[in-house]
Amino acid sequence: MRDWQGKRYWLIGASEGLGRELAFCLSRSGVELVLSARGRDRLETLAAALPGRATVLPLDVTDAKAVQAAASDAGEIEGVACLVGTRWPMSARDWDEARLEEMAAVNYLGPARIVGAVLPGMLSRGRGHVVLTGALSGFRGLPRSVGYGASKAAVMHLAESLHHDLRGSGVEVQLVNPGAMRTRLGERSDASSPFAMEPARAAREVFEHMSSDRFKMNFPYGTSLLMRSAQFLPDWAYFRLYGQR
Repeated sequence: MRDWQGKRYWLIGASEGLGRELAFCLSRSGVELVLSARGRDRLETLAAALPGRATVLPLDVTDAKAVQAAASDAGEIEGVACLVGTRWPMSARDWDEARLEEMAAVNYLGPARIVGAVLPGMLSRGRGHVVLTGALSGFRGLPRSVGYGASKAAVMHLAESLHHDLRGSGVEVQLVNPGAMRTRLGERSDASSPFAMEPARAAREVFEHMSSDRFKMNFPYGTSLLMRSAQFLPDWAYFRLYGQR
């Protein structure tokens, strides 16, 4: 079990949904937070509502220079949790270059920039904790998931590579792969979501995972089981079973 008391974490994507609820979990456990998202107003409202100390640091992760500046402003941190993301359902028949590039920039390049900004300091101190957010839809390609699924698969690959490379360095890497949630972004999905989770429950799951020494968590269980099992299906069966109807 991780000792949270007195630790300092940078939480990115904190203004709503899963990130906001995770902020409460961490703050109640004695963590001092640096809260980032694009909008200052919601961050300030959140900081005022948290039981513990919190600093507001607005940030657009698509701006590489802003990420470096924010990492400097955040100062020394024990860990970073990157939950930033955007989602637009998109079929290859309805290609939208602007939205595809937005998803790639926010969902993959954003977390990669964050890691690049904080990792040197963590390595020099010989300790740190990096938490990245993939998605169950990143396991295999799905209908109308051009852009979103690919960007989340890239984050999952990044986390696994970091986990390889940083073993023995004192920097821990963890990955969470959530399924559907009842959030603003979740409402954009046009897929059926019988196992959709409330953000508060999902945040408790993420916090429990962050408190453990496990690398990866996939949730909720029902959807996770379906998507993980799909990895072992031959292509002909997978595309028949999971194809759009």
